[in-house]
Amino acid sequence: MNPTRAVGNAEQIRQSVGNWQTQYMRTEVITISTGSTATVHDLTAAAEAFVAGQGDGLLHVFVPHATAGVALIETGSGTEADLLQALDDLLPADQRWRHRHGSPGHGRDHVLPALVPPYATVPVQDGQLLLGTWQSICLVDTNRDNPTRQVRFSFLPG
Repeated sequence: MNPTRAVGNAEQIRQSVGNWQTQYMRTEVITISTGSTATVHDLTAAAEAFVAGQGDGLLHVFVPHATAGVALIETGSGTEADLLQALDDLLPADQRWRHRHGSPGHGRDHVLPALVPPYATVPVQDGQLLLGTWQSICLVDTNRDNPTRQVRFSFLPG
């Protein structure tokens, strides 16, 4: 293979990729006050506002914390309390945890993201979230030692 031709091909690929990347990812960080008790905080309205007018693509929701997660669940029907109770049953706030700093049982908060991941991705069409009828995007936080959370919304155009 001619080395000059290979460089030319790489340059053509770079230019092609560069042209595709004219639609950049848009991102924004919001701050949520979760207080000093376990909580499920509905992020749907903030997510809808973020994607409004964005066209088609994907919304990625990410919580950059080691003790919080994002869930797609029904809200307003008691599901939030049910989820927190289920997490309490699975991850009791007691002294069994090897990770021991903060409030009693805080080690369980570090296990939470293995069950409720710190991210979710939702399709967007014409600037509208394509959630199911009863689905909401929720921040799940059982860590009473950290009353403030950051949530990053990122929109990748399609």
